[in-house]
Amino acid sequence: MAATATVPFIWGTGRRKTAVARVRIREGTGAFLVNDLPVDDYFPLEVQRTDVRAPLTSTEMGGRYDVFVNVRGSGKHSQSGAVMLGLARALKEHRPDLEAALRDHGFLTRDARMVERKKYGHKKARRSFQFSKR
Repeated sequence: MAATATVPFIWGTGRRKTAVARVRIREGTGAFLVNDLPVDDYFPLEVQRTDVRAPLTSTEMGGRYDVFVNVRGSGKHSQSGAVMLGLARALKEHRPDLEAALRDHGFLTRDARMVERKKYGHKKARRSFQFSKR
C-alpha cells in the first residue's frame, strides 16, 4: 500500500459578533466550501460572496488554494466577515510576505463591535418602559 503525501492544512480563525469561522487552506485548484456547501450556495447575497473571496482576490491567490470553512453562530453577514478574517489570517500564516497587502486592505483587523447588554429596569439595552406621570 503506497502512502499518499497529504498536504497539511494551514488554519486561521475569524470572529465577528458571535460568529466563529474555522478556516483551513491548502494549495490546490481553488475549491471553496463553507459548511460542506459551495460558497455560492451557502452565502445568498453577492456582497457576502465578494467579502469572503476578497483576501484571495486582493493578493491574486484566487485559484491557487483550496479553502474549507466551518462557521457557526450569528447571521450570514457576520459569518461572511468572520470567514474573511479567518482566511486572511490563514494566508498570512502560510505566506508572511502577504501581510502588508492584507493589512492595507483591512482584512487583518478584527471588528470588535458586539451587542450591548440589557440593563435591569429597561426593556432592551437602552429602551426603557414608557413613562407615565399620572
